[in-house]
Amino acid sequence: MSDYQQFTQSIKKKTGIDLNLYKEVQMKRRLTSLRDKKGFADFESYYKALANDDALMSEFLDKMTINVSEFYRNSVRWNVLEEKILPDLLKKKSKLKIWSAACSTGDEPYTIAMMLSQYLDLNQVSILATDIDDNILERAKKGIYTERALKEAPKPLIDKHFTKENNLYMIADEIKNAITFKKHNLLSDAYPTGFDLIVCRNVLIYFTEDAKNEIYHKFNQSLNQDGVFFVGSTEQIFNPEKYGFQVLDTFFYQKTK
Repeated sequence: MSDYQQFTQSIKKKTGIDLNLYKEVQMKRRLTSLRDKKGFADFESYYKALANDDALMSEFLDKMTINVSEFYRNSVRWNVLEEKILPDLLKKKSKLKIWSAACSTGDEPYTIAMMLSQYLDLNQVSILATDIDDNILERAKKGIYTERALKEAPKPLIDKHFTKENNLYMIADEIKNAITFKKHNLLSDAYPTGFDLIVCRNVLIYFTEDAKNEIYHKFNQSLNQDGVFFVGSTEQIFNPEKYGFQVLDTFFYQKTK
């Protein structure tokens, strides 16, 4: 067994996270770089240090996950959500239950809440935002962002929902209060159910095909009938019917069974 394979086994026993469900080349490169920066010659010595140092383990978990996010990322797709998908959902029901999975720093669920606030009282909306990384969830809950994170967000929404202080933007409490943040591992935890919309963007690309197949099936079961699954711009599902979906629009899939 290789040094890296032994490391993945040890991490799974220690944290419950199965690194083998991520694409090995990308994950191994990412973790080798982190290991070398910390001054360890091999994965065995790196794991021994991780197991005895909570701060080091916390940093490892933070770097292992993919935390690249911003408001209205790939804005053309968000425009489709705002102008087509959400209006269609709201024709069928007055209350919406939404899940932002692998939400990273919270840009995505906050974007959804700001968008919906233009059309209905946020008391009519339930937004669950989940991620595997405790540190990232804590940052998300604070709702403080740089100007760079907001570069694609419409200026009227920034003016309405943010307060600027010292080049940082703080999101309004009414938007914050619409989101429930919770830790969740897409690869091992039970999936919540009853959603009208699930947004999971720019994370599935890092998983193996077997892991993605299982996740697609689980997301299907988490959606209500005719619910919508919104994926990232590099994550097109080429055989959605295999998972009980049909194409609704580019990168949007509707549950059919």
